[in-house]
Amino acid sequence: MNGDVSEVNGYNLEKLVGQFQIVAEFVDGYAWTKGHINDTYIINCRQGGSPIRYILQRINHHVFQQPAVVMQNVKEATQHLRKKIASESSADLTRRTMTLVPTRGGASYYMDSAGNYWRAYVFIERVKSSHVAEKPEQAEQVGRAFGLFQKRLADLPTERIQETIPQFHNGVLRIDALEKAVREDKQNRVEATQPEIEFCQTNRGIVQIFADAQAKGELPQRITHNDTKIDNVLLDQDTDEVMCIVDLDTVMPGLIHYDFGDMVRTLTSPADEDERDLDKVTIRMDFFDALAKGYLSEANDFLSEAEKGYLAQAGKVITFQLGVRFLTDHLNGDTYFRVHREGQNLDRARVQFKLVERMLENEEAMKATIAVLG
Repeated sequence: MNGDVSEVNGYNLEKLVGQFQIVAEFVDGYAWTKGHINDTYIINCRQGGSPIRYILQRINHHVFQQPAVVMQNVKEATQHLRKKIASESSADLTRRTMTLVPTRGGASYYMDSAGNYWRAYVFIERVKSSHVAEKPEQAEQVGRAFGLFQKRLADLPTERIQETIPQFHNGVLRIDALEKAVREDKQNRVEATQPEIEFCQTNRGIVQIFADAQAKGELPQRITHNDTKIDNVLLDQDTDEVMCIVDLDTVMPGLIHYDFGDMVRTLTSPADEDERDLDKVTIRMDFFDALAKGYLSEANDFLSEAEKGYLAQAGKVITFQLGVRFLTDHLNGDTYFRVHREGQNLDRARVQFKLVERMLENEEAMKATIAVLG
């Protein structure tokens, strides 16, 4: 930092903080290594002799190509959540939802002279998060947290939230992209991946399940999170109570099934995403049962019977789509997902496809669980 506590990674954090409605005195700041998309800095300040912290983030406008739209969505969602939570309880409001700090001009973000987009949040104190679910109770907790998140946003009109990543869950387009990659075979990898390509061809009907249901008017658009991993659930560091859902950049209109399905994918299998021993890729049904119990304890209040009827298929749909994306990227030369070794994206695809097989084997049991809880 060259002796200047305000200069980090070439950015003058003190000047940037000064663009926001932060009346506290700047002390110093440092880069936070958690997260892989946006650049995050922890800002230490003092106000009335007491320490107070903020989060300053530079939005990655290469990933989120419409930062202004992202920030409008974040503003709408956080304001709505704050009103809902305040009506339920006045306790710990700043720890139960993200608090966006406006700029001095009242905007939700600041754009610097270089075209970088910046935003600020109040730092949520005395919380922790997990990276993996080691017991069913954690799966239940995560399910309940995201069920409550969706429930609180259920009466926010979907037209108030805009799509920030077009066609994010369009499985038909994912299959089209795979077929294009197979035809072009840029890296001469098609011959060695015939079993995986054939698996996609055999199971391509999976991507039509929700599209067909929507076409029949069975599944409505709702406000969804779209990144429902366990890391995004903050818990009180002393009581383990769920405090807040974070990482709202992908909040947009969609099907609740993609949120639920991604929880099934990430919480029920003990295997690493790039596990080479496919015998380790299993579905822990006790974790699924716990997840569904937690989720429906909140979501039963607003979901239709038709929506609940499709929940048991949600895991295989989003898992298959992700597997298709991994395989496509492998064939194209690993240009999207970061890899640390050759063949990693192919291993990732194989894990997803094995997981789809395990989900198909357990689908009737999943349906039975949903029927009892719903």
